[in-house]
Amino acid sequence: MSVHKIKEHIFEVGAADYDRRLFDELIPLPDGTTYNAYLIIGNKKTALLDTVDPEKKDVLFKNLEYLGIEKIDYVVSHHAEQDHSGAIPDVLKRYPMAKVVTNKKCKGFLQDLLHIEEDRFIIINDGDTLSLGDKTLKFIFTPWVHWPETMASYLVEDKIMFTCDFFGSHYASSNIFVKDEAKVIEDAKRYYAEIMMPFRTQIKKNIEKIEQFDIDIIAPSHGSLWKKPEIIINAYKDWVSDRLENTVLIPYVSMHKSTEAMVYFLLDRLIERGIEVKPYNLTVTDTGKIAMALVDAATVIIAGPQVLAGAHPYLAYVASLTNALRPKTKNIGIMGSYGWGGRMVDQLTGLLSNLKAYMFEPLLIKGHPGADGFEKITKLADEIKAKHKELGLL
Repeated sequence: MSVHKIKEHIFEVGAADYDRRLFDELIPLPDGTTYNAYLIIGNKKTALLDTVDPEKKDVLFKNLEYLGIEKIDYVVSHHAEQDHSGAIPDVLKRYPMAKVVTNKKCKGFLQDLLHIEEDRFIIINDGDTLSLGDKTLKFIFTPWVHWPETMASYLVEDKIMFTCDFFGSHYASSNIFVKDEAKVIEDAKRYYAEIMMPFRTQIKKNIEKIEQFDIDIIAPSHGSLWKKPEIIINAYKDWVSDRLENTVLIPYVSMHKSTEAMVYFLLDRLIERGIEVKPYNLTVTDTGKIAMALVDAATVIIAGPQVLAGAHPYLAYVASLTNALRPKTKNIGIMGSYGWGGRMVDQLTGLLSNLKAYMFEPLLIKGHPGADGFEKITKLADEIKAKHKELGLL
């Protein structure tokens, strides 16, 4: 049981998952996560805002039992993904008079994923309100944070903005409100990088919509709640802006130390030129760290060996990941070693087709780099420095 009181008659009744280490079978969770569900008890109606991952539904029901909740009138679904919606069918069975309040697009997803009956829905539009008596929910559509149907709810009388995934973080803590701001911002940046970054343009518009409201608390569906909303809002404004850092990200893999020698020679040359470098060995690195670095790195150099006439599979993975996340990176390069002919460059270039970035001349060296190879790497460092100067970063 883990009920948290937020304000009078407003509770967080979801579940923390301290031990979960992988989300969507893809995203690392070094700090676990939470599935936040919010109960609002009006003097006429009671609303449950989202539910929990199905594996944690027993926690949700224990929390509702602890509060003595015998009737729920509305289940507001902000987003159809199952970590928020998965327990809705169970809630509807437990509270047969409850209706699912959501938008038309979300209704369709919920029916596809959970097979909820048609007559259990109340469909709302952007800007609509729902009265609970002495408390009023106002709905704000915030598409593409991070699915097309996502929305937020604003509790008018208490000035709480329930934002679902927007402004969230995979961070499990016994503190319902943010305590360690730096740590939560770090996890929120990871969260943004892994699922939100491709939708920068839409997120800018959604921030503008959210800022129109007088907000005391931002209550996301994952992680801690913000009593200082401006901290997370300003962080998002920075992440979605065009601002870049004087940083080169080098995700790499090396089979017999040839590429590693190239990477660390380039690293030294870039440091000499006043550029920060973030090298990540793909065999040991949490891919979430790469995603975070992609948020504001000006340059990305993907480095590795050719394997069986193609790119090392780890390189193909990181190229595909970078392509999917669509970072604001302005320069990209491919560097590595090979033993005989192949199509690594063509393969990786094809996997990076979404990026609107300048492409350096690929730098491939046969075998272990020698004097000529190191000279070419030095030239690449000079080219990177020139590009960073053009961007005003040096």
